Amino acid sequence: MSFALDGVGLTHANGFAALAEITLQAKRGERIALIGPSGAGKTSLISLLGTALAPSAGRATVLDTPLGGLSAAALQALRTRIGTVHQAPPIPPQQRVVTAVLAGKLGQWPAWKALVSLLYPLDAPGARAALARLDLADKLFARCDQLSGGQLQRVGIARVLYHQADLMLADEPVSALDPALAMATVQLLVDDAERRGATLVASLHAVDLALGCFPRIVGIKAGRIAFDMPASEVTVPLLQELYASEGGELPVQAHEAHTLPPLAPPAPANRIAC
Repeated sequence: MSFALDGVGLTHANGFAALAEITLQAKRGERIALIGPSGAGKTSLISLLGTALAPSAGRATVLDTPLGGLSAAALQALRTRIGTVHQAPPIPPQQRVVTAVLAGKLGQWPAWKALVSLLYPLDAPGARAALARLDLADKLFARCDQLSGGQLQRVGIARVLYHQADLMLADEPVSALDPALAMATVQLLVDDAERRGATLVASLHAVDLALGCFPRIVGIKAGRIAFDMPASEVTVPLLQELYASEGGELPVQAHEAHTLPPLAPPAPANRIAC
């Protein structure tokens, strides 16, 4: 089991309940897309799975490790097996791209190697290979503040690809990319997880992107799971109910297409007004 959440709740210090009664499991190797309106709790769920936030209720197990009562050393060891792609990658502006990518394995390296690599990149070929998969090999020694927002997002993805984590988490990883590049980049993450037998959980704004790339879709609304089903079983009425607070209009990436990927059951009336 990659992770198991049983009745998990998450209440922030200000009293806001971000998640409530979340029960969700994933076997090793599953690829799951989280969708839902803004503020539904998708980012909070990603942060909880990544151990950046601790549940305030229920039981949570990640990579066969119960999250309650972990020592600092045990928590750090667990985090070395988790890779997270952030919407805005936390990369120092003046850092070189090669150093940002190699940071994916800092937690797995001994302290001396991590320190040396910050001064002199120890695996530039490995970083270049990860960047090449995202058409960024020519940016290997560029400074991160010289990149566009979309390029910086792809550097963050290259870092996770280089990490080769057992659990890959992505929070709106392609929000700064154009539709075609976004689809190709998300598919790259899905294919990498499938090839390595790793688990991938991605929070996506665009419904068509989620349905086009992921076999399993989890809808989240008001901090609770609205549905959890194969992508082939998701219908437009179900999605419209999920996004009712946003007028029922579904957020899509390829606005010029005016349609979602094939849904079950297919019907001409299920077209989206974009």
